[in-house]
Amino acid sequence: MKKFLILFLFMAMITGKIFAQKTVAAKDASKHIGETIKICDRVFGGNVTGSNVTLLYFGGNYPNHLFTVVINNVDRVKFKGKPEIDYRGKDFIVTGRVINHEGKPVIIATEPSNLKVVMIDNDHTVMLRHSTLK
Repeated sequence: MKKFLILFLFMAMITGKIFAQKTVAAKDASKHIGETIKICDRVFGGNVTGSNVTLLYFGGNYPNHLFTVVINNVDRVKFKGKPEIDYRGKDFIVTGRVINHEGKPVIIATEPSNLKVVMIDNDHTVMLRHSTLK
C-alpha cells in the first residue's frame, strides 16, 4: 500500500508539472509565442470582423493593444451574448497557446472555458469572480 501511495504521489506531481501553466500579463504575451499559458489582463474593447470573427483586445485599445483573443465564427455560438461588448472592461484569465499574428500575440478561444472572469485588486492579486462565461 505504501508503494502504491508513493507511486500515486509521484504520478500526480509529474502530471501537475505537465499541465501547469505560467500566468503572465498581456504585456508579456509576446515573450511566450508557441507556449500554452494563462494571460491575465483586462479587455479594453473588441469588434466583429466582416467574416464574423470576434476580436477581443487586452492591455489597451486597438491598435495599441498588447494581446488579442480570437473567437472564430464557428465557435462564437458557444459564447453567451456578445463578447465584444459584454466582456469590455472586465478582467480575465485566458488560457491557450500563444501564436504570432501580424506582429501581435494571439490566443484562439474555441470554448468559453478558455476565458475566466477574475477580479484584479490594487495589489494585483487575482480573485476568481466567476468560473466561466458560457
